[in-house]
Amino acid sequence: MNGLIELFGEGKNLSSLQMGARAAAIFLVALIFIRISGRRSFGQRSPFDYVVAILLGATMSRAIVGASPVLPTFVASLVIVLMHRALGWVCVRSHTIEVLVGGIERQLFRDGSFDKQQMLAALVSRTDILETVRKELGTEALDKVQAAILERNGEISIIRKPTTDR
Repeated sequence: MNGLIELFGEGKNLSSLQMGARAAAIFLVALIFIRISGRRSFGQRSPFDYVVAILLGATMSRAIVGASPVLPTFVASLVIVLMHRALGWVCVRSHTIEVLVGGIERQLFRDGSFDKQQMLAALVSRTDILETVRKELGTEALDKVQAAILERNGEISIIRKPTTDR
């Protein structure tokens, strides 16, 4: 036990070596927790998923700098990960909960006209849509766009009009 205290330190008076050892240990534990949480927690980047990233970072950093004891910090982090996993499980089984947690997609543009009501509700401007068209299609020509949809993760998807090339 004394060896662990010497390696990881105790309290807030930590040496650089002890903080480095804590950082390495926390990194490995965080990696395990993220694997428990599942790929969606960092792959889809929805607000629901960002909560886990922010809370894990804030909670586990306290153990690195000695602001909180390591074991309670790990327990709190595991609770966050398991809650995320459980809520994800519920979202897969309940469309209502999924909409409450993840939101809905919004059609911002369709067949040549902007949906001002949806744009206002999503706080998306015409310029935001044009920027996405430029990035995805390399043009500002909206005549090539069938639809623009604000996805649940905040990204705007552009659907091209079908081409009639023969």
